Amino acid sequence: MLPGALLRNIGLKYLCRFEYLRTETIDTPFTSLMKQGQLLRIPIGHGDGNFFADSDTLKRIEDNDQVVFRYADANGRITPEANPNGSLNNIAGIVNEAGNVLGMMPHPDRSYERILGSADGKLIFESMVNAMVTK
Repeated sequence: MLPGALLRNIGLKYLCRFEYLRTETIDTPFTSLMKQGQLLRIPIGHGDGNFFADSDTLKRIEDNDQVVFRYADANGRITPEANPNGSLNNIAGIVNEAGNVLGMMPHPDRSYERILGSADGKLIFESMVNAMVTK
């Protein structure tokens, strides 16, 4: 089970646009082909994307390196302005404790081909295939 909950976006509006995500950990089946700190340009499309967890849970997922992606600016800085929905610590994606389940609000499936505005989401899917093939 993934920790935390999703609340309404801080501005209480549905958001649909591209955002930058900074890759926080590469030790998962979803990020194994990426570099630490690598930026991905991935679209969001949600009204309930505000990640929330109590302070103990938040500390645990941070300490366990379960945060996979954070909202960042185009330079990779984690800032309040880069956080589109108010998620705690700019969290955009986390894995469970076993590291085999990823929960994220951005939509890598909507950025698989350049014609869609970005092909960065393809890296997530290619990482998953790579993890299955190398097991």
